[in-house]
Amino acid sequence: MAANDYKKSGVNIEKGYQAVSLIKKHAQKTMSKYVLNNLGSFAGMVSLPSGYKQPVLVSGTDGVGTKIEIACRYKKFDTVGIDCVAMCANDVLCHGAKPLFFLDYIACGKLDPKVAEQLVKGISDGCLMSNCSLIGGETAEMPGVYDIGKYDLAGFCVGIVEKNKIINGKNIKAKDALIGISSSGFHSNGYSLIRKMFSSKMNQLWKKLLTPTKIYVKPVLELLKKYEIKGMSHITGGGFIENVPRMLNNSKLKCVINLNSYKPDPIFNLLDKNKKDFDQYYNIFNMGIGFVLCVNQKDVKKIIADLAKMKEKAYLIGSIETKKPNESNIQLIRK
Repeated sequence: MAANDYKKSGVNIEKGYQAVSLIKKHAQKTMSKYVLNNLGSFAGMVSLPSGYKQPVLVSGTDGVGTKIEIACRYKKFDTVGIDCVAMCANDVLCHGAKPLFFLDYIACGKLDPKVAEQLVKGISDGCLMSNCSLIGGETAEMPGVYDIGKYDLAGFCVGIVEKNKIINGKNIKAKDALIGISSSGFHSNGYSLIRKMFSSKMNQLWKKLLTPTKIYVKPVLELLKKYEIKGMSHITGGGFIENVPRMLNNSKLKCVINLNSYKPDPIFNLLDKNKKDFDQYYNIFNMGIGFVLCVNQKDVKKIIADLAKMKEKAYLIGSIETKKPNESNIQLIRK
């Protein structure tokens, strides 16, 4: 009787069991030798990889934001999971950490097991791109909180780095170079504004707008084997203005970005056809650059060439300079 009453209240336990069954095959693909138990336990367990003298765990959590509203509207759920992993794994990467494992959280008004499977398929794909294991998660059916057909998606990533190899910006100095690696579009930020601006064109643009966030883990970890990377920034909500200076560990320095040093994906031109106040969007979107590296000037050409070999477009977009009193910690210029 109780289970039937629960179903009448809007929560279907059987659908939850079905979702878990469908999800397991995708998560299983991501399991590494460090995972100690299977899905279905009360918690995931992961042993630390060997070879670290002073291992430090680095964690990050984030969600997909209102980008998932487009996925819900057009019933395409198999890519936003990649966004969820990317938003977390790229943040962890900024401190030189290698992603180790990931957990997800899916919330909805009424659970459709096939939708849950597609969401987790995307998460699994993102984990494979990040070389991390999907070791667990939670699917919450909450009628009255979420409308039927609506979903929310968030996640949590833990990475690992040797203590003496943590990247925290302490070695950044004036005249160091800033390299920008291209984004795959809007990634997963600013979608409340995007949906408003593109509402009349959504039927033509929705597939492009669901392009998943690029995951930078593999190419950047390769670079760390060869070069001194002094600082890194993942360009998310807040765009260039907020995120690029987050790599700094010295209040006397600033990041100077030459906006003419690269050409953004054409989709960014749709933000303002007349180019009026176009620079305001560098405070909201990634504007074609999803990840920024601070490196020695002498390594710039070699790093850009290595990234090209890994099929990543990268540009010398600016430098670190000494900041004058009362100046901002970032300056956008065109030259």
